[in-house]
Amino acid sequence: MGAALGTCAVAQWAQCLCCSATCLACRCCPHSKNSIVTRVIYAFILLIGTIISCIMLSPGVEQQLKRIPGFCEGGAGSSIPGVAVHVQCETFVGYKAVYRVCFAMSVCFLAFSLITINVRNSRDPRAALHNSFWFFKIAFIIGVTVGAFYIPEGPFTRTWFIVGTCGAFFFILIQLVLLVDFAHSWNESWVDKMESGNSKVWYGALLCVMGLNYALSLTAIVLMYHFYTRPEECALNKFFISFNMLLCIGASVISMLSKVQDSQPRSGLLQSSVITLYTMYLTWSAMTNEPDRTCNPSLLSIFQQIAEPTLAPVENQTSVIIIEAEEPEPSSPYLQWWDAQSVVGLAIFVLCILYSSIRSSSTSQVNKLILVSKDKVIIEDSSPGSSSEVEDGSGPKRVTDNEKEFVQYNYSFFHFMLFLASLYIMMTLTNWYSPDADYSDMGSKWPAVWVKISSSWVCLTIYVWTLIAPVIFPNRDFA
Repeated sequence: MGAALGTCAVAQWAQCLCCSATCLACRCCPHSKNSIVTRVIYAFILLIGTIISCIMLSPGVEQQLKRIPGFCEGGAGSSIPGVAVHVQCETFVGYKAVYRVCFAMSVCFLAFSLITINVRNSRDPRAALHNSFWFFKIAFIIGVTVGAFYIPEGPFTRTWFIVGTCGAFFFILIQLVLLVDFAHSWNESWVDKMESGNSKVWYGALLCVMGLNYALSLTAIVLMYHFYTRPEECALNKFFISFNMLLCIGASVISMLSKVQDSQPRSGLLQSSVITLYTMYLTWSAMTNEPDRTCNPSLLSIFQQIAEPTLAPVENQTSVIIIEAEEPEPSSPYLQWWDAQSVVGLAIFVLCILYSSIRSSSTSQVNKLILVSKDKVIIEDSSPGSSSEVEDGSGPKRVTDNEKEFVQYNYSFFHFMLFLASLYIMMTLTNWYSPDADYSDMGSKWPAVWVKISSSWVCLTIYVWTLIAPVIFPNRDFA
C-alpha cells in the first residue's frame, strides 16, 4: 500500500514538473492558490540567480572562470593603461560573470513575458507554460546561462551596461509602487484594528512607526550633511540633500491637506514617512557612487572621524597607517560589491520581490499595476467541490486554480518586472560597473549617481501625483 501511494505521489510531482498539471503542496501546507504559488516559484528562481551571482564575486572563483576559453581575452578593461592582462582578468572576471548570469535570467524572463502577452485565463494554452512545465523552464534557464559564458567580449558588455542602467532605473520606480502599496496596506490594517479594538494602542503604534521613519530620515539628513559635504566644497551633494529634503517636506504637507484627505482617505503621514525614508536612502546611495573621495568618504574613514577624539594622541601614526592601507598591491586587485548601500539595496529588493509575489488583494496597488486593464479579479470558490485539489489521504494536494475565468495578475507584466529586477541585480552587484571606466575609479560611477538621484525625483513626483490627481480630476475613478 505504501509503495502504491509513493508511486502515485511521484507521478503527481512528475506531472507538475514536466506537464501542464497545477503545482502540488504538502498536506501540512495551508490552502494555496495557483496565482500565488506560481509567483513565489518565479521569485525563488530569481533569488537563486542572485545568490549564484554573488558567488561569482567570491574570492577564488575567478581562477575557475579563467579556464573558460576566451573569457579573459580582450573585451572590457583590455585598454586600461598600466594594468597587466592577468590583473585585468582577476579584477573584472567576477563582474563579467555576473553580467552573463543576469543576462541569462533577464533574457529568459523577457521571453516568458513575450510568450504570455494577453493571456486572459488559465484555459489559454500559454497559461500552462507559465504555471507548469517547471523542469523544462529551469533547464532552459540553465542552458541559456551556460551559453552566456561563451559570448565573446567586444560590444556585449557595453551594450548590456546601457540596457542594465535603463532597466535598473525603471525597477527602482517599481520599488516605489511596492513600497507605497505596503504603506497603504499597513495603514489600513492598523486603522481597522484601531476602529475595532483598542484604539489608543493602535493609534499609538501608528504614531510611533511614523515618528520612527521621520526620525531615521532626519538622522540620515544630518549625517549626510556632516560626512558628505565640506564647508567650501561638495556643492552638488548639498544641493541633493537640501532639494530632496524640501521635496519630502512638501509631499508630507500635501498628504495632509483637507482636499487631499477628502478625495484620498487612505493618504496620510505613514505613507509619506515611508517615501521620505526611501528617498533619503536613494540620496545617500547616489552620493556613495561619486568619484570625488573628498565628497564621498568611505565607511572606514567615517568611523575613523567618529573615533577621532579617542585616537587624537596618535594622530600622526594613524595617518601613516591609513596612507599605507590605501595603496593596494597592483598584483592582487579585487573588486568588492558588499558595501553598505549595496547590501541595503539588495535587502529592499528581496523584500519587494517577495511582497509582490504574495500580495493577493484585488485593491492593492500591486495588482492595479499588473492586472490586465480590461479584466477584473474573480476570486473563485475554494470549496472542495469547486477546487482542483486532489485529496488522496496522506499524499500531496494540488493548489487551487483560481484563474479559470480571469487571471489574477498580468502574466506578461509580471515577467517584465522580473526582467527589470534581473538588470537591477546586475547593476547593484557590479557597483554600476561601466566598461569604459578607468581602472582606478571602478568603485564610483557618475551614471549611477544620476540614475539614483533622478529616480528619487521621479519617485516623489509619482507619489505626489497619486495624491493630487483625484483632486484635479474629481470625475475620474482612481479607486
